[in-house]
Amino acid sequence: MQASSFAIETADGVSLFVYRWLPEGRPKAVVQIVHGWAEHAARYVRLAEALCGQGYAVYADDHRGHGRTARTPAELGYFADRDGWNKVLDDLWQLNQRIRAEHGQTPVAILGHSLGSFLVQQFISEHGDSIVAAALSGSNGKPPAMAPLGRLVALWERLRRGRHGKSPLLQSLFFGAFNKPFEPASTRFDWLSRDSAEVDKYVADPLCGFDSQVQLFLDILQGVSEIAKPALQARVPKTLPIYIFRGERDPVGLNINQLLAAYRAAGLRAVTYKVYPNARHETLNEINRDEVTNDLITWLNAVVANAH
Repeated sequence: MQASSFAIETADGVSLFVYRWLPEGRPKAVVQIVHGWAEHAARYVRLAEALCGQGYAVYADDHRGHGRTARTPAELGYFADRDGWNKVLDDLWQLNQRIRAEHGQTPVAILGHSLGSFLVQQFISEHGDSIVAAALSGSNGKPPAMAPLGRLVALWERLRRGRHGKSPLLQSLFFGAFNKPFEPASTRFDWLSRDSAEVDKYVADPLCGFDSQVQLFLDILQGVSEIAKPALQARVPKTLPIYIFRGERDPVGLNINQLLAAYRAAGLRAVTYKVYPNARHETLNEINRDEVTNDLITWLNAVVANAH
């Protein structure tokens, strides 16, 4: 595997940090990885190694306000002053175009985890014809009925604290309940995985688990409400292969059946769903991660074989 990195300059002056992992020889396909909230793309190096070993090239950016795209700790947890959600989507499209420029007609698949999976849900409605497949890890369906109340709280917190303020109230509303099924817990993040070593690595990483700024909560609330609209889901190509996989005990995916039903209602004909018993949110970092990774690669191999 050949590992490298580069930067993409956006129209509004953000320098996106991008990881690139290439296999030996010409890749049979490319996987664009879209990481989650309060983490970064370097956490996917183990998956990238497995994919490269099977002949795939892998690209993954650190989103705005995340990883090495955030130039200082003060930038962590902030997309943009305005329209942050769509700016991140535009960044993903810009990276996708860069991949096409480097690899020509090689098939491109996209994989999103958690927040990344929500971004991919919208990406496939806008750019579904540009990829051969999409995988959603740790995803969910329509936001709960309390979501509009959450937005009101976030707007109030922005008035009180400003766009860049930190809000313990919002952190608690979004994440406070996730750990309760796993108490007594060793950390605030036991909900991520049964593998305590993986959780400890996350806790020790200064680029993971940070408290986000108020504006980011508003950006994400806007995004997840947008992606649940049937009109948007109807724009996903009907034959696009979609692989949705999750842990049975993932607190993020409590409404995943609604997403599956919505995709059926939208006429999507190539949706595969896999649940891993007792696994938590980050199945790719779970104690059965080799099984999860192998299942993902098996699915990708079948999709790519049909794409050629």
